Amino acid sequence: MVSNRCIMAVKDALKKMNLHFVVVDLGEVDIMENISPQQREELKAALDVSGLELMDDKRAVLIEKIKNVIIEMVHYSEELPKINYSDYISKKLDHDYTYLSNVFSEIKGITIQQFIIVHKIERAKELMLYDELNLTEISYKLHYSSVAHLSNQFKKVTGLTPSHFKKLKDKKRSPIEDIGNPDNSSLHPLSK
Repeated sequence: MVSNRCIMAVKDALKKMNLHFVVVDLGEVDIMENISPQQREELKAALDVSGLELMDDKRAVLIEKIKNVIIEMVHYSEELPKINYSDYISKKLDHDYTYLSNVFSEIKGITIQQFIIVHKIERAKELMLYDELNLTEISYKLHYSSVAHLSNQFKKVTGLTPSHFKKLKDKKRSPIEDIGNPDNSSLHPLSK
């Protein structure tokens, strides 16, 4: 789950099945009842209709939690954390960063750092489209060391300079849930 809309869809599915929940949060659900295999299949089908997936594999759940922390951090926080992203993610998920990093890379095929970069670039695109901040302010907001650093990463990820992107009539943006996924063409731009 990567948004409040996803949380609402899960809550609705649980209510329709008369299941009571303690917590429905990004990437996790705690249900009061023990559910039968049949209820599990019904819940899985109901979530599938909403484009959501029921996961059992602990590593897949951990990957979703890592993705959700990064998405929340980059797209929904007013300000990115002042500490290192590795420390932030490690603290949020209460796991050693090396372990998180290894699991993420093994399952996703990219590093956490690459995943963060493609999300920061997507956020930069969004901020450019709003046209409320200049590139210097955007680079500061996204914790880039300079406009040049942001511009270089932007070009590596999109193939365009930020100024060229702003001039495009059809500004290509990706849905948040598709960013960094293997099927998405913006997955491995940094490995070129």
